[in-house]
Amino acid sequence: MQTIWLTGAEWLAVLRIGLGLWWLESWRHKDRKGWFERGAGIAWAADVAAKHRWAAVRTGFDKVVAPRPRAMAYVVVYAELALGLGLVGGFLTPVALIGGLVLNLLYLTLMIHDWAEQGQNAMMALISLVALFAVSWQTWSLDSALGLF
Repeated sequence: MQTIWLTGAEWLAVLRIGLGLWWLESWRHKDRKGWFERGAGIAWAADVAAKHRWAAVRTGFDKVVAPRPRAMAYVVVYAELALGLGLVGGFLTPVALIGGLVLNLLYLTLMIHDWAEQGQNAMMALISLVALFAVSWQTWSLDSALGLF
């Protein structure tokens, strides 16, 4: 692919790294004390799920998240950190891209009634798909250096 300045593969790496930085920012700005000690994040999600128009979301939240709010708070917060580090460093990149896509789709589904708030998740999901199907870990990544994937 002919481009100005960088090659097509390098631009895909820039996209992947940018997505990783986006995940790291999502992790950085979280009030971890609120999430872990006060359960603020999961409590907010429980309130949203309880009012959700889809019964499957309410049921899924009640069966998976509600019984273990503290563990799920750690899963959400540290998944965002792991996704960011994996994408920036290009380590286990396909796993990180699929994990990020799943997390963004879960966020989108939970907040389906408020699409104005979900532009970020839609864009992150789209970038994940492009980076995944364009094999963005071929350039500037630990995966490439280690011969993974």
